[in-house]
Amino acid sequence: MNFAFFTLGCKANQFDTQAMETLLRARGHEITGPARADVCVVNTCTVTGEADRKCRQTVRRVRRKHPAALLAVCGCMCQIDPDAARNLGADVVGGSGDRAGFLDAIERAYRSRAPEGTVSAHTRAETFEMLPAGSADGRTRALLKVEDGCDNYCSYCIIPYARGHVRSMPIPDAVRETVRLRNEGFRECVVTGIEISSYGRDLPDTPTLTDLICALCDAAGDMRVHLGSLEPRTVDRSFCEKLSGYANLCPHFHLSLQSGCDATLSRMRRRYTTARFLESVTLLREYFDNCLITTDLITGFPGETEDEFRETLAFLETVRFGTVHVFPYSERTGTTAAALPQLPHAVREERARRASEIAQKTKADFLASQLGRTLDVLFETSGGGVWTGHAQNYVEVYVISDEPLHNVRRPVQVTGVRDDGVTGVLI
Repeated sequence: MNFAFFTLGCKANQFDTQAMETLLRARGHEITGPARADVCVVNTCTVTGEADRKCRQTVRRVRRKHPAALLAVCGCMCQIDPDAARNLGADVVGGSGDRAGFLDAIERAYRSRAPEGTVSAHTRAETFEMLPAGSADGRTRALLKVEDGCDNYCSYCIIPYARGHVRSMPIPDAVRETVRLRNEGFRECVVTGIEISSYGRDLPDTPTLTDLICALCDAAGDMRVHLGSLEPRTVDRSFCEKLSGYANLCPHFHLSLQSGCDATLSRMRRRYTTARFLESVTLLREYFDNCLITTDLITGFPGETEDEFRETLAFLETVRFGTVHVFPYSERTGTTAAALPQLPHAVREERARRASEIAQKTKADFLASQLGRTLDVLFETSGGGVWTGHAQNYVEVYVISDEPLHNVRRPVQVTGVRDDGVTGVLI
């Protein structure tokens, strides 16, 4: 059979899709474009109401454009509301777990032409689902999912219900996957999960994320190791002291902020204060030279006053992030925050605009700080004689060259700044 995938949402979803593609190839199937597909698979997200809307829109579009293909829908939206996918015309429905079982259901449905799929609830007894790490797009950057699930229950988030409790990949298995990726020629391993800061709390010997990353960096050799999103409390002096000695650990740290106001953080049920967040930032900049610190921000959360929002703007100025992903608050049915009195959408959008203005300035300042530096760049794509790649700190770098640079790491001296990155010359 020929399969085409449509993936929405986070890096964990991207990993799950890539793993399913690998499993399907091992079963003798082919991954193709939608025009040739016997089966179209939509891997859904449900993090916000807007994410749900985009997923429904995608499922309808795939059903309309490819009526002869078997339509299979899986992921977080289906885990929360499997009937939504069935009502949109899905032939096979799967949740956010048991990916191999979901593929079994697709094969059965293709043979029988009968609907398939049951979505099982996540339980405390559930263990980590071992899936093959890698990438569908060459040998440059591979995703390695080491953790699934979340137990934080932030007031705006449905993900603990969609992904279940924390489940972790044992360190020996993660090391084995890392060595395999290195031997297959990947140049960077991106460590991802739903909430990797909670890594290990479910395992018998309760290893920490720091223990895991030390083991992966040891196993990776000259392959770069890149961390996914971190909860700020993970970053303490011990974390920095142990990891700063690894030259192959990428000095890019994404710390989820969501608000720069303690009162709003409390309503969000985040488990840190702005002072604790700033402590993490200070430690990272002390131990990791030229590190890039990025974050997410929600504007217009229920109950956020203008004065509270101004506290957030002031905090953005204080921290001076390299990149801020700004999102107007989008209520998600089923969460505590969705039942609170909501701010007008116009207020949420206007605050997002104001926060983005500061974020653009601090990003420009960080990019300007790269001028004259020599960065280690892993090149990925080219067009019009320009090669694009990412520095070890994840700054996007553009170089004019007629050399074949795909999947090549080279030192680059930064000579200019763009809105989205820097330009430079090969050394």
